[in-house]
Amino acid sequence: MTGSAGPAIGTRVIDTLAGLRPLAPFFCLYVTFGATLGFLSGGAPLILRARGVELAEVGLLQLINLPVGLTFLWAPLLDRLRLPFFSHRTGWIAAAQAASVLLLVVLSLGETWPLLALLALAIAACACVATMDIALEALVVETVPAERRAFVASAKLCGASLGGILGVGVLVGSYDSLGWRGAALACAALDALCLLPILGCGEAHPRGAGGSRAGEDTERWSGSLARLRRLAGRVLVLGAYFAASYLVAGPNALALLDLGASLVQVGTLTGTVLPAVNLVMALAAGGLAARFGTVRLILAGALGVLASGGLMVVACAGRMADLGIAAAVLSFVAGGFLGVPVFNMIYRWAQGPRPATDYALLFGAAFFAAMPLRVAAPAVAGWIGWPGYFAATLPLYAAAVAWLAVAVSRTLRADGAAR
Repeated sequence: MTGSAGPAIGTRVIDTLAGLRPLAPFFCLYVTFGATLGFLSGGAPLILRARGVELAEVGLLQLINLPVGLTFLWAPLLDRLRLPFFSHRTGWIAAAQAASVLLLVVLSLGETWPLLALLALAIAACACVATMDIALEALVVETVPAERRAFVASAKLCGASLGGILGVGVLVGSYDSLGWRGAALACAALDALCLLPILGCGEAHPRGAGGSRAGEDTERWSGSLARLRRLAGRVLVLGAYFAASYLVAGPNALALLDLGASLVQVGTLTGTVLPAVNLVMALAAGGLAARFGTVRLILAGALGVLASGGLMVVACAGRMADLGIAAAVLSFVAGGFLGVPVFNMIYRWAQGPRPATDYALLFGAAFFAAMPLRVAAPAVAGWIGWPGYFAATLPLYAAAVAWLAVAVSRTLRADGAAR
């Protein structure tokens, strides 16, 4: 009995690794997504705030992320056009990733350049990374069976979390020794290396979503605005969720600095603890969703986030940095419950003949809709104070998550009725 258990366990481990192997190219590219955006936009706000820059000015650095919310403007090109030398989706992934590597190399030369020039290069690099991401998500929707997309969503969040550790925790944390040029070149090298696995994979034939060929062709050549009209309700749901999530948890690091936490403490939280927690939660969320249900998992995570927001109100009112740090960690853990179910639902809603455009609208347009609030949040906090700010965000977050849970529940019921 005991003798047969060892080989059986070994076989299960081998089977598990074999099942995970197809996710490796996706995982690597998600690492570069998290590392590049983390390097470009993750560390700068904390460093500048620690140097005494006003909250309103720090909020403007959110503009580096603007291309993530505008990908729907050029996503139709990714659906319509096929670049030479590679298959459809892989060609766009390779071109966008190569452009981001080149821009990071150029950026490495500009330590003494004017701030506006560096900001423009950072935004352009972000646009390339965002373009790679929507081409990759289109590849997921077209080639990965629906029952396996939760694993891809886990790979996405795990890879992005590991990338965040590298881009903020390692590159920004090692800035004193690496310097500007070394950090930017290290990020470029990581982007180049992580592109290689996808280039060695054949691109499977798109699974499609059924329907006539003529109908698909009509859909392919309809514009983003036409698609937006069809997806408007879901874009609004996701936009409300992304905005409320940022409002209640995004400025935590800035609040901790104002409570007296050191830059090292806050940098460790945002650059190491947060992505590490996200990585663990992404690994666990798929199994938890299968055990307890997607909607219940969303609601459980939301309750934790609301509790962390309440603790931040108390911490800010009492000037208690340690309680604020504990509240931030609770926010990381609770928010980690929501990532996999939310992105898995985005894949479900993007399923169709134009997955790049639909994903860009569902994620990008929703992210863009939330951008004004992301930029304004630090200024509002500076105006009304951190206790009043966090107290005001809690009912907004509760309403947004309730709306999301209703939308997800309707989709799951419709999927069940269609079987």
